[in-house]
Amino acid sequence: MAVPVIMPRQGQSVESCILGEWYRQVGEQVKTGDILFSYETDKATFEEEAKADGELLAVFYREGDEVPVLTNIAVIGKKGENTDEFRPAGETREARNKNESFQAEVNEAETQENKALKGTMENDEFLFPGEEVRIKISPLAKAIAKKSGVSYEKINGTGPNGRIIAKDIEAIMKSGPKQSRKQAHTTPESFVPEPGNREAEMSIGRGKDSVPYNLFYGNDYEEKKISRVRGLIAKTMHTSLQNSAQLTHHMSADARNILSVRKQLKKDFVDGRNPENITINDLVCYAVIRALGKWPQVNTHFLGESMRWFKKIHLGIAVDTERGLMVPVVRNADDLSVRGLSSRISTLAAQCRKGSINPELLEPEAATFTVSNLGNYGVEMFTPIINLPQSAILGVCAVTLRPGDLGEGVYGFVPMVGLSLTYNHQALDGGEATLFLREMKEQIENINDYLL
Repeated sequence: MAVPVIMPRQGQSVESCILGEWYRQVGEQVKTGDILFSYETDKATFEEEAKADGELLAVFYREGDEVPVLTNIAVIGKKGENTDEFRPAGETREARNKNESFQAEVNEAETQENKALKGTMENDEFLFPGEEVRIKISPLAKAIAKKSGVSYEKINGTGPNGRIIAKDIEAIMKSGPKQSRKQAHTTPESFVPEPGNREAEMSIGRGKDSVPYNLFYGNDYEEKKISRVRGLIAKTMHTSLQNSAQLTHHMSADARNILSVRKQLKKDFVDGRNPENITINDLVCYAVIRALGKWPQVNTHFLGESMRWFKKIHLGIAVDTERGLMVPVVRNADDLSVRGLSSRISTLAAQCRKGSINPELLEPEAATFTVSNLGNYGVEMFTPIINLPQSAILGVCAVTLRPGDLGEGVYGFVPMVGLSLTYNHQALDGGEATLFLREMKEQIENINDYLL
C-alpha cells in the first residue's frame, strides 16, 4: 500500500520549509531509515528519513520550493500503484489533465500571437536602456529570469521565431552560475561621464551595452536579496525596539578572580581531571544564574498588562553562525553545575553552527533571560537588544586593563570585564536593573568563593 511522505513540522511557529536536496530519485527503491531529502527552516537544516520500504513512486515538489509543513511531497509504495490521491490539494489525474489541456491551449494561443506580431511583439519584449534591438521573451520567462538573476539578452530562444521561453531560462539556471542583468552589462572602468553632460551621466555606453548610471556611486555595487535568516533577525530586532522602552546600563567588574578560576579549570582540563574546557563565557553565565536567583524580577517576561515570573531559569545564549545570529536556550540552567552548563552550551552552539538545532529552542519565548558575549571580538561596550518578551539581556564585553587599587595604597592596572545590561523600562525600574547589575559584578569578583 502506497504511503505519503510529508514535510515535517519543526517547531510550532514553523509554517513552511525550503526543500533542499533529493537524495533519491523517482523509481529508486528505498528502505526505512534511508535519507530521502534535506530541508531547512529559517535557522536550521534537517534530513528526513523514509518511514517505509518500497519504491519512490512520485515527488510533488522540486529542490528550492517552499513547502507548507505537513504537506505531502512524495509517495512510497509498490511499483505501479496510483499516487493521485496523495497529490497536494487533492489534485486528481482528471484535474491534472484538464490543467495540461488548458496550458496547451494557452501555448497555442501564444504561438499564434507570435506569428501575428512577428518581429514587433511590443507587449512581450524587454528593452534595455539604449538598446536598438528588442529581445523576444515570454512574460513567464522574463519573470523567472528576473527572480533568479539570470542574464537573458544573449540567449538564443527555442520558442517560435527565436523567442526565449521558460525552459530556456531554466536550462541556463541548471548549466551555470546565476548572473544578474547588472553584471552582464559591465562598463569600462576608464569611462568617466563628461561633466555637465547629464545624458552621459545617466547612461554609460551606447547600444546594447548601456546601463543606468548612479550619480553618487556609478555602477560599483550589486544588490543582493537578504537571506531568510537575516530577514527574520531584522524583523525581530525592529519589533523589539518598537514595542519596548529599552535602556542600557554599563558597569565593569574586577576580572582577576574569574581569570584565576579559568586558569585553574583549564589546567584541570589539560591534565584530564575535568572533562569540560570551561570558558570565561561559561563562568559568566554561571554567575548570571546565581544573580537571577537573587533578583527574580529580572527573570521575567513582560506581557503588557501582566508579567510572567518564572520559577526556573531558562538561559538564552547568543551564538554567531554563518547563517546568522542564533539564540538557543539552556532549559533549567539553574539545575546545572558549572561543568554541566559548559557542556550544554557547547553542545547547543555546535548544533546551531551545524544547522541541526531544534527550532523550539530558538524561540524568544523559550528563554527567560539572554546573555550575548562580544568579548572575544574585543568589544569594550555595546547595547544589546532584548529578545521580547524577555525583560532584559546582558552584554558581556572584553577584558581590558584599567587603573585600580591593588591594595595597601598601591595602584596599578587591573583587568576589568565590561557588563552591559539592556532592560525593558516597562518591566523594570532603573534601581532594580542597577541592583541586578551590581549583583553580577559581585558574583564575578567573588567567583572563587563558590567555585574553588
